[in-house]
Amino acid sequence: MTTAGPSPRARSTRQRAAVSAALDEIEDFRSAQELHDMLKHRGDSVGLTTVYRTLQSLADAGEVDVLRTADGEAVYRRCSSGHHHHLVCRRCGSTVEVEGPAVERWANTVAAEHGFTDIAHTLEIFGTCADCTAKQLAATQQQESRQV
Repeated sequence: MTTAGPSPRARSTRQRAAVSAALDEIEDFRSAQELHDMLKHRGDSVGLTTVYRTLQSLADAGEVDVLRTADGEAVYRRCSSGHHHHLVCRRCGSTVEVEGPAVERWANTVAAEHGFTDIAHTLEIFGTCADCTAKQLAATQQQESRQV
C-alpha cells in the first residue's frame, strides 16, 4: 500500500492527539469503533464521529493506511512511510508490512504492456497467522480427542 506524502497539517486538537496516540500504541488494523472503545477505556473523551473524522483526515494526509474488511468496514493502522503491502490475519487482525519487489516489477510490466504510465496499486494478502493456525489446530485436536 502506498502512503502519500505530507499534506498541510490539520488543526492540532486534544481529540486528534488522543486518536493519534492510540494509533501509535497498536500494531494491527482497527476500526474506528474499536479505537473509540480503546479511547473510552483509557478515559479519553472523544466522540465516535470525531474519531471517524480524525481517521479520515489522517488517511487523507497519508499518515495511516486504510483497509476494507470482508464486510466492507474500514480499518486503520499507522504504517511505515514508503510503499509497502500487508499480510493480514483474517482471524485476529495481526498485520505484517512486507515489500514485494516481484509485485512491483509485474505491475510495471503489465502497465507498460498496455500503455499505462503513472500507475499506482495496492496489494493486501489475507490469511491465517501462525498463532491462530496453532490455536485452531489445538482446538480441532481437542475436539477430536473428546469424540474418541
